Amino acid sequence: QVQLVESGGELVQAGGSLRLSCAASGRTFSSSAMGWFRQAPGKERELVAAISRSGGRTNYAPSVKGRFTISRDNAKNTVYLQMNNLKPEDTAVYYCAAATRGGTYSRPSEYDYWGQGTQVTVSS
Repeated sequence: QVQLVESGGELVQAGGSLRLSCAASGRTFSSSAMGWFRQAPGKERELVAAISRSGGRTNYAPSVKGRFTISRDNAKNTVYLQMNNLKPEDTAVYYCAAATRGGTYSRPSEYDYWGQGTQVTVSS
């Protein structure tokens, strides 16, 4: 069992930065691939970024590549999403997810555990 708690979402102006954190409980964090997803009203949940168990492999949505960075600290059971140069279209609820196996995954169905989400709102 893995429990995930996101934090760091807030209202920010376009061009600003935020860092989201996802704290995981349980002993399987270091053996889990992690991902950040987002869902805007009326839209499907989409991958933002994914990271492998060791952190050696990452994967990004084209819309955020070069602006967002996913990282993890296995000693702290935490995964981060650094978001720079934010745009109004980045506004969404951001979710952290864990897949209890190796690799990187892009589909929500490939993840086993989810956090409750944190709201990010970017004003123009």
